[in-house]
Amino acid sequence: MKPMLSEPTLATLINDERLAALAKALGHPARLKILLLLARTPGCIGGDIVEAVGLAQSTVSEHLRILKTAGVIEGQIDPPRVCYALAPGALAPLSALITALDAASSDPACCSRP
Repeated sequence: MKPMLSEPTLATLINDERLAALAKALGHPARLKILLLLARTPGCIGGDIVEAVGLAQSTVSEHLRILKTAGVIEGQIDPPRVCYALAPGALAPLSALITALDAASSDPACCSRP
């Protein structure tokens, strides 16, 4: 029998908020495109991202702000530019959640029909 997910605690509920913020940050195709670009080319300059994504500078800046606020990316200021990179380990909690949910969903005992 597979282990069941534990009952929520205060720490778990706070972690749930963090996971929801991560999921929300990943919930837009342009932000996913930015993350894939950063995975392929670490240290991307903001202007390079704008060109690769094909959106207006202001739109890309907003997507970058959302990703940075969620802790998914980091930015290093090198005037007049900002270099962006994926934040190490930022998606590990979301990955662990997906792994736990995937393992739990593979146990059809609760939904089996006679």
